[in-house]
Amino acid sequence: MSLRRISLKDFVIVDAIEVDVDAGFTALTGETGAGKSILIDAVQIALGQRADAGVIRHGATRCDIVIELDSTPAVQSWLRENGLDADEGEATPDTLLLRRQIDTQGRSKAWINGMPATMTQLRAIGDELVDIHGQHAWQSLSRTASQRALLDAYGGIDTAELGKRWQLWRDSETAYVDAQARQATLAQDAERLTWQISELSKLSPKLGEWETLNAEHNRQSHAQALIDAAQLSAAALEDGDDNAASLVNRAVALLGKHTEIEPQFAPLVDVLQQAQALIEDAAHTLHLYGRHNDLDPADFQALDERVGMWLAHARRLKCDPEELPQRLLDWEAALASLNEAADLDALAKQVKQNLSALLASAKAVHDARSKAARRLSAEITEAMQTLGMEGGRFEVAITELAVPQQYGVDDIDFLVAGHPGTPPRPVSKVASGGELSRIALAIAVCTSRLGQAPTLIFDEIDSGIGGQVAQTVGQLMHRLGQDRQVLAVTHLAQVAASADNHWVVKKARGTDKTVSEIHPVKGDDRAQEIARMLGGDIHSKTSLAHASEMLAQGQSA
Repeated sequence: MSLRRISLKDFVIVDAIEVDVDAGFTALTGETGAGKSILIDAVQIALGQRADAGVIRHGATRCDIVIELDSTPAVQSWLRENGLDADEGEATPDTLLLRRQIDTQGRSKAWINGMPATMTQLRAIGDELVDIHGQHAWQSLSRTASQRALLDAYGGIDTAELGKRWQLWRDSETAYVDAQARQATLAQDAERLTWQISELSKLSPKLGEWETLNAEHNRQSHAQALIDAAQLSAAALEDGDDNAASLVNRAVALLGKHTEIEPQFAPLVDVLQQAQALIEDAAHTLHLYGRHNDLDPADFQALDERVGMWLAHARRLKCDPEELPQRLLDWEAALASLNEAADLDALAKQVKQNLSALLASAKAVHDARSKAARRLSAEITEAMQTLGMEGGRFEVAITELAVPQQYGVDDIDFLVAGHPGTPPRPVSKVASGGELSRIALAIAVCTSRLGQAPTLIFDEIDSGIGGQVAQTVGQLMHRLGQDRQVLAVTHLAQVAASADNHWVVKKARGTDKTVSEIHPVKGDDRAQEIARMLGGDIHSKTSLAHASEMLAQGQSA
C-alpha cells in the first residue's frame, strides 16, 4: 500500500477529519451533495494541485491538509538529494508526510517531512506515488511522455543506451555546427596561439625548473661570500694558531692525565673527543667546498641570462614565472583542440557515425515498441468489451519522427474508438467522461503488474453505467486492489459491494453549520448503505437481504 492516513481541518465543509487508509480496494459512498469527493480533492491539493481561498471552510481562517504515505527507495533517494529527509517527530524513514496549508488570502504553504517545500516538489513526489483518475481528468496517461513510458514498461523496453547515443550525436552535431560558424574565428585563434607558443617555446620552460633555477642563481650570486665564509670557518676550526681543533686536543690531554684521580673527568674526555671528530669532519667539508666552488663568470652569465628570460616572459604575460610551463601546456592543448574543431571533415564524419549508431538503437527500440503496442492494444480492447463499450477498440499509434529524440524516433499516441464504426481518436479528445474513465480503468487493470504509482484513485469513473457493466467494474477494481491500493468514489452498489473496505460520507447539521463526516462501515451498517444505493428501504428485510447477497457475491468475486 502507499496512502496511510488523511487528515483534514477546516476544508470545504469538513470541520476536522482523520481517516486511516487500508490496503486493497476502498469504496467511498454517500448521498448526492454529501461531499464524497472531498477526500479526493484534498489529496490532489496535498500533491501540489492549485488551490485558492475557496477551499477554506466558512468561518475558518485557514485549512490544513496532511497525508501520510509509505515511502519507497526511489522516493527516499529523491528526498536525500533534495535535503528533505524525515525530521525526528515528523515522519519515520519508511513514511512520507505531505502537508499543505491555505489561508484566506489564498497564500499557500507546503511541507515535506516537516520541511518547507515547493508545489513542484509536491507534484514530483505525487507522480511517483498516487495516480488520480476522474470523470474529466486522466492524470498521468493523458501525457505523451507517460504514454510512452507505460508502453516501454509494458514491453520491458530499456532506453538507457538509446539516450546515451542520442546525447553523443547531439554533442557531435553541436560541435560541427559551432565549428562551421566559427571557421574564421578559429583560424585567427589558432594563428594567435601558434605565435604565442612559438615565442614561449624559445624559452622551453619545464615544470619545476624555475624553483631550481632561481635557487641556483641566488646561490651563485653570493658565491664569493660563501667561499670566504667556508675558508675562514675552516681556518677557525683547524688552520689557525689557536684553532678549535688544537684547543680541544689540549683540553683532552690535560683532563686525560687526571681521570684516575678524578673519575668525573672521564665522561668529559669522551664528549670532547667526539667534538674533536666532528670538528675535523666539518673542517674537511669546508676545505672541499672551497676547492670545488671556484667562481666561473661564464656559467653565472648564462644562468643570469636564463633567469632574465624567464622574468621577461612572465612580465609580458603578466603572470608569475613558475606559471610559464603550465601556460605553454595549456596553449598547446588549446591549439590542438582548435585544430580538431577546424577539421570539418573529421567532425562531419563523427556526426555521421554517431547518427548511424543512434538510428540503429532507435530501430531496435521501435521494433520492440511495435510488438508491445499490438499486445497492449489487444488486451485493452478486450477489457473494453466488458465495460459497456462493446465493439469499441483501443489502439497504440506509433508515428515515426523525422528527427531522432532522446527517446527514439517514435511518437506514441493512445487512440480509442468507443463504438463500432467510429474512427479512433486520441484519448485526450474523448468527449464522454464516462468513456474516458472506463478506458482509464481498463488500462490500469491491464498494466497493474507494472508497478507504477502504488495508489490509484478513481473519482466517480463509473458514471453513466449500470447493470452487468457496473458489476464488472466492481470486479475489476477488486482485482486491481490485489496488486495496488485503490480508492474509488462511486454511486453504484455493485462497485461498492466489491470493495475490501467501505467508507460512507454524510452531512451532519449543527446549530450554526453543516459539515461532512466520514465513517467506515461494516456488517449491518454496510448492508444498509448498499440497500440505500440500490434505492430500497434500508429497514426492509428484502432490501437488506438483497444488499447482503450482493456483498457476499462481491467479496467472493
